[in-house]
Amino acid sequence: MYGKSEASNIKKEFWTTFGLYMKPVKNAEHLTINWVNYKTAIRHIYFRMDASKREATVAIEIKHPDAAGRALIYGQMESLKNYLGQVLEEPWIWQPVFYDEDGSSASRIFTQLEGVNVFNKEHWPAIISFFKERIIKLDLFWNDVKTQFEL
Repeated sequence: MYGKSEASNIKKEFWTTFGLYMKPVKNAEHLTINWVNYKTAIRHIYFRMDASKREATVAIEIKHPDAAGRALIYGQMESLKNYLGQVLEEPWIWQPVFYDEDGSSASRIFTQLEGVNVFNKEHWPAIISFFKERIIKLDLFWNDVKTQFEL
């Protein structure tokens, strides 16, 4: 078991490693971006990657503070479900309502890689490969559809 500080340092090292690994990878517009902190440029829509001691998760999170606004954006995503599935080449889990670690309600579309542990450096290649493939595909999808979410 790791202390809070040591666990934080290991996670920081993982994200630094992932960021360095992804640095030469250009986005769909052939630009350099920060893959670790991917910016959708659309308010209330986030691409999240998380690694824990049990799994790695990649998600589209909709964090609109108003339930109706969140439902509207989620509905827009649902209308793109077939296209998203084609780009991702795998089914993702659709969750119209979930509660994040802060207890805030949100919507998300996500996938997980189970049985990996970010605190085990031997698992890092599998986690990095999992993240890389999916965040690149999300970027391709987002490049095609983000204008539909602009106000």
